[in-house]
Formats: sequence, C-alpha cells, structure tokens
Amino acid sequence: MSNILRLSTLKTPVLRPLCRAYSGQVDFKAIEEKWKSRSSPVVHDPAKPNFYALSMFPYPSGMLHMGHVRVYAISDAIQRFRKMKGYNVLHPMGWDAFGLPAENAAIERGIHPAEWTVKNIAIMKEQLSKLCIDFDWSREIATCDPEYYKWTQYIFLELHKAGLAYQKEAVVNWDPVDKTVLANEQVDPDGKSWRSGAIVERKKLRQWFFKVTEFADDLLKDIDRLEHWPERVKQMQRNWIGKSKGAELEFGIVSSPGLEPIKVFTSRPDTIYGVQYLVVAPEHPLINKDILPSERADSVLQFVQDLNKKQNMDEAEENKKGEFTGLYATNPFTNENIPVYVAPYVLSDYGTGAVMGVPGHDKRDWDFCRVNEVVDKVRFVVEPTIREVGSQVEDAPYLSAEGIMTDLSGPYKGMKAKDAAKEIVKKAYELGVGRAATQFRLKDWLLSRQRYWGAPIPIIHCPTCKVVPVPAKDLPIALPLDVEFSGKGTSPLARRDDWLNCECPKCKGPAKRETDTMDTFVDSSWYFMRFTDPHNTQLPFDKAKASSMLPVDIYIGGVEHAILHLLYSRFISKVLLKQGAFVEKPDAKPGHGEPFNVLLTQGMVHGRTFKDPSTQRFLKPEEVDASDYNNPKMVATGEKPLISFEKMSKSKYNGVDPVSVLEECGVDSTRLHILYKAPPSEVLEWDDASIVGMQRWLAKVLKLSQTASSTDPLPVTMTKDEKEIYRVTHQTVKQVTEAMSSTYSFNTAISDMIKLSNHISGSSAVESPVYRYAVQNLVKMMAPFAPTVSEECWEHVGDNSESVFKQSWPVWEQAALEKDDVNCIIQINGKTRLSLTLSKEQAGDSSLIEQLVRDSDIGSKWLSDKQIKKTIVAKKGQLVNFVL
Repeated sequence: MSNILRLSTLKTPVLRPLCRAYSGQVDFKAIEEKWKSRSSPVVHDPAKPNFYALSMFPYPSGMLHMGHVRVYAISDAIQRFRKMKGYNVLHPMGWDAFGLPAENAAIERGIHPAEWTVKNIAIMKEQLSKLCIDFDWSREIATCDPEYYKWTQYIFLELHKAGLAYQKEAVVNWDPVDKTVLANEQVDPDGKSWRSGAIVERKKLRQWFFKVTEFADDLLKDIDRLEHWPERVKQMQRNWIGKSKGAELEFGIVSSPGLEPIKVFTSRPDTIYGVQYLVVAPEHPLINKDILPSERADSVLQFVQDLNKKQNMDEAEENKKGEFTGLYATNPFTNENIPVYVAPYVLSDYGTGAVMGVPGHDKRDWDFCRVNEVVDKVRFVVEPTIREVGSQVEDAPYLSAEGIMTDLSGPYKGMKAKDAAKEIVKKAYELGVGRAATQFRLKDWLLSRQRYWGAPIPIIHCPTCKVVPVPAKDLPIALPLDVEFSGKGTSPLARRDDWLNCECPKCKGPAKRETDTMDTFVDSSWYFMRFTDPHNTQLPFDKAKASSMLPVDIYIGGVEHAILHLLYSRFISKVLLKQGAFVEKPDAKPGHGEPFNVLLTQGMVHGRTFKDPSTQRFLKPEEVDASDYNNPKMVATGEKPLISFEKMSKSKYNGVDPVSVLEECGVDSTRLHILYKAPPSEVLEWDDASIVGMQRWLAKVLKLSQTASSTDPLPVTMTKDEKEIYRVTHQTVKQVTEAMSSTYSFNTAISDMIKLSNHISGSSAVESPVYRYAVQNLVKMMAPFAPTVSEECWEHVGDNSESVFKQSWPVWEQAALEKDDVNCIIQINGKTRLSLTLSKEQAGDSSLIEQLVRDSDIGSKWLSDKQIKKTIVAKKGQLVNFVL
C-alpha cells in the first residue's frame, strides 16, 4: 500500500497475491512514467462534430476498486477512439459527494463530513491518476461544493415554481430511543436501529416530493425511443413505472351514509362479482377511533400501533396478517355487504390506499383470505375456456384474465372475461359507482432526508406566509460547518439556531428554514448537464453549450443504477427541456428530452475465492498456498480448497487492490486484461495470473514497431505476401472500428488485434512498406486500450513526432478485403465432399469448377461419369453444390 492509501479512514482490505511477474526485457514502468507526463490540453474545434462520453461519477469512498477500473477503462477506450475519429470529445469526471457514509463517519470517528469527503476525493484522484484515464479535469465537479448545490437548489425552485415540488405526509423509519429518522439501510433485517438497537417504528412526517407521476406517460412511452439501451434495463424501467388500465370502483360504507365511499382501483373489473372483502392501508382515513365501531376500535388501533413497532416499510408489503375493522361496505354490483380489513401490504401512497379482496383470482388475496379466515367458501367468477376433466377450480386461484364468466357473474355469465370487463366498466359509470381509470405503480419522488450531509432544501417556513421559496439571488443556502454530530435527535441543522432562524422574504417577519436536505439522487439527476458548462456562475448551464453537447452519446455504469438514477435523470431532463433550459438538435437521438443515447451497463468484477471444503469457511490469503496457481493448497492441511469466483468483499477475503495490481503489472496490461476477459455487460472473473499474456503481447507489438524500418511509400504492385498483410490489416480495422462504434465488444477487438500481430510477425516481408503500414495501423488501434505502450511504439514506427492520439483512426477499404484466391467448398447433393483453391476469375465459372472436380481424386469418386442435373453457385463462388 502507498502512503496515500494509509491516509484513508477506511479499513484496508486483506488482499490476495498479485499477477505473476513478467520476465521479459520491457520496462513497462519506465514507459508509463515517460508518457504519463506528456498530456496535451483539451482543445475544442468548432469545425468538428461533438461526442459526449460519460461514466457514472463515483461516490468518494476513499478506495478505488476493480469495478472502477473496469468502467473507466471502458469509457477511456471509447473516448480516445472518438478523438482519433475526429470528434470534439467531452469526457469529464466528478464526485457524487453527498450521502450517508460521510455523516456516519462524523458520528463514529468525529471527523467532519466535509473533511472526510475532501480527503477521500484527494486519495481517489491520486489512485485514478495511475490508470492513465484521459479525463478533462478542468470540468471536475463535486456535488457537495456550494457552487454545485447552489444550482441543485435552483432546479428545486424551478420545479416548485412549475408545481412539480410539493409537501405531504409520508411514513419514515423512526428510532424511538435516539429520536431520529433512519434510512432503510440503517434498519437491520430484524427491524432494529443500527445504532440504538431499538425496534424501529413507522411514523408520519411532512416531507417534500417531486411530482414524477406528472411525467409517467412520457417516461413510459419514450422507453421505446431508447434503441441503444439493454432490453433488461428498459424492462426494469417499464415494470417500475407499471402502467395498469382498469377501473376505479366505489364501495359505500354500510350504516354510515355520511362517509365517503371506499374507492378502489382494479385492473380486473371482470372479477367484481368475486369481491368478498376490502382491505385498506393502516394510514387510511377510516382507521380512526371516531369512525371505527366501538367494539373493534381498540383492537384495530392496537394492531396498527404494533405494526409501526415491529417492521420496517420494505417488509410491510409481504405481510399477510390483517385485522377486521368491524366496518362493512356494499359491493355495488351484488349489493352484498362485505367486511373491511386493515393490513400493511396495502400502501397509503399507492393508488387509493384500498384494494379489493378477490381470493378466487389473486394469489395474494387467496393467501390473505386463508391466513385471516375471511370467508368459508371462495367465489370463482372466471373459469378456463377449456378445463381438464377432473380438475378442481377450488384448489387454487384462477389467475388468468383469459376465460369465461361463470354462473356467479350475474348477467355477464357465459361472456368472455375481457368483454365482460368492458361492459362492467360501462355499467359502473351508468350507476355512478365507477369509471375507467389508469394507474401507475410509479410513486412521486420523496426527496426529503432528515440528515445533514446533503443539499439544503431552499424553503422558508413563515407563520404568516406559510411556505416561501428562497429567492434565487440568496442561493446557495450553504450548510453550516460548525455543527455537532451525535446520531440522536433532530438533524444538526435544526439545532443551529443562527442558521435555522431567518427573515421571511415576503413579510420580513421571523421565520425558519427547512431543515430537510435533498436525496442524493437529486444531485446526480442533472450532473451530466453541469459538465457541459461547469464554471457558469449565472445559471446551472448555458443553454447553447448544453444544447450542443446533449444528449450524452454513451453513458457507462453499473446495472444497479438501472432504475432510480436513470429514471430520475430522465425526469429532470424532460422537465428542463420543457422549461427551455436547453433545446434539442433536430436530428438528436433519442429525442423527447431523453438524456442518454447509448447505455452500456458493465458487469461486476468477481474475485477468486477459497473455502475450507469441510467447514465452508472463507479462507484468508495467508491460509492458502497459491504459489501454484492451478493447484492451491490449504496451509494447515495440504488439502485443495474449494475454488469459486464471487463478488469481491472483505468477508470473503477475495479483494484485489487495483493500485497494487497497476504498480506490479503495469497500467496498459491491466487495462487490456480487464477489457479482454469478458464482454463489458457480463460478470468478469478476475484472474490476475493471466495478465502476463497481455504483457507479452504488448512486448511483441513493441518489438514489431522497432523492426518495421521501411520508410518507402506503399507499392503499386504487391507480392502475394504483401497483399495478404494488407488484406488482414484492413479486415482488422473494419472489425475493431465496428466494435468501438457500435457493439462495444472490446474483448473481440483485442482478439482481432492479437491475430493481426500474429499475422504480421509470421510474415517474411519485414523490409516492406506494407509491413510498416500494418504495424502503424495496429499501433493506432491499440492506442485507446494501451495508451503508454502505444505512444512508445509510435515513437518508433510513426511518420511524425506527434502523439499517436494526434493521428487519424485507420480507415478500411472494401476493395482491400477481397482475396485473390477463393477457397471453394464443393457439395454433392448438399453434402460437403472437398474444397478447391481457385482464383477470383475461376470462382464464377461453374463449367471449369465441374471439370476441376471431375479431375480430382476425391471428385472423381463422387461424380465419376454421373450426369449433373443442376449446379448451384453461392457466396461469390465460395460454395458450389452439384445436384445429381
């Protein structure tokens, strides 16, 4: 470990031995040091097209991991390729610097979140510098910088002005001992507080929301525009938004005509005759002592109170226990009085806060009905069109929407379920008890956080004027630095009277600031826009600058951000486009304010993991003798341990320190290795023993560049050997260009370059200018992957003294791909019998090919003097089929 790493307040993980030593003569370290210092400034040329390559900015934890190496190696290879293709490339870097870990560090270690964050940023910048990533550091941002979150606050005010930011009550995790709000990750699996150990309660607080649901239709519909996103990510977004079409139906409350009817949304109005009970959320207005029957009120309220103490909100949806409220409601179609229950799986902030209980046609309702013994006999109102002989419908709920209405469906019996659903909605509308409705699973974005280390919400609460936005001229509302952290009670902001108390901008009377801070997803929902104009002091970004660079051409990051970060970024981008903060180019893809054109989600990096075969205990590095990579042994017993590849973690002792790998194995070989081992979207099993293969290849290309000495122009007439080198070079340029432009199959691109280097080294035309031409093109293609060794190679083989990255990307020619000879596969009656090597001229001559086949030993055996009925020539003479 370096001295820099020891400064980190994080614990240093136990790491495994590194790559096998490279025993060659190339001093990769010296090459890196030589070329690292020769970086050139970013120059924008208005005559060139723009390209925006962005990797998801990291949280400054203070420790670079192999996942970081993978994502930045990908983004750097792409952006270097685009620069060589003649683009102005924007490839910025910043820090998603607000968040809970910094505040936890303040509580646990007494270090201020700002100090902890700044120190970690410095450590990670130093680590990143070893990767030779060509970031534009002049555009660096950190979301905890007041010059950044000033504009996060400005965007909040813009949404508030547009009616898209509002307050309402919402449930939070409440620690009754420390008297503080907890994030979901601060609640353990048993529903206890991470610090006090107290049972976490559910409590309502007034909180801020963004009205994402206002854009639900656009967010769903425009997923179809995302042609270059992984299908699974698009499906995750669709499922999260969750559009359902159906009906909203009203159930009047029995014996309480003055109360509002219970409104319920259903996507299956055809099952209205199967409704046997209703369930409302614990926070529903009916759960009130003044409304509930006196004989049931105490037990119902106790049930709800116990719920608040026993579970966190994420577990609530899975709970099957409920409590009968004593209330009954009338089914508007059967006029039957059905019981009303309360249960935690019904959420107050989703839909109407009440659901129909249809145990015959919903698995959750079936389970709830049985656990709570709601009814004796389940009612089935839809049945399969065709039923197997002897099958019993009553054994399980019938879940399909395809079927026939049963005799229990009143006037709709015998109808197809889908047709009946339409008629039932019409009838509900006529009766005044329902209407067609659309509902989204998507909820509005709860952005309030009762914590310190985040962007303060720019709102003032005045006793007279109520909620008052902070004037834009007063931004930023900066975090006070002189605060105390205990992890108990209210936010540190609420305890700083000099910060909390202020003057109302409207009436000038005494008022108080909002003490909630914003969800860190707000910071990351627009950072890619700020990168287009990071030093603007008048606006979040200049309209013209943002419009020229957006959308992001390729966005690279982990699939773990496939839902919320991407969804919120899409929402903010659409809002700001609608408000005119930027405009779209006429031919911009995807359009409609979509912020990311291509989304590349890289897979995780898994580490080699050892377990004791008898106890299944994870083994520490010192417990395994891995000197023989293929045959590791347990030190204590000599046995072979169980070997697997699993997600890197401290508990599994399978971590790999990227900085140590880079120092021992070299930056270029490490970058190549991580891009070569697996396609970018797949899990990468880190095997540092094979990095030596990349070191040998780099040494080989360096040697080729040193031996390609000819400075003559390419000959007009080439020898057979020269033609083949020329053809293979252009074929490789074509394949690597396609990989870097569209498929992003970096592993196949590297494989193709290795094949080209093998072909060059196997050629006898070392003195030929074609040989030098091939090596030059190889070095240019290798440059985005291995920048320092490529620079060293170019110094030997280049036509000028400028950097290899100042050269144009190679261009392939279709004519150069044509072979002089054609390998012709001969089939007889569709079965392959032999092959012939033909010239291009011979390949199209079926009569000549027939004669050559008949004259060959194998061909004469199959054709002899037989008559050929039909000759089929395919693939430009590469395949000929004789039909006898």
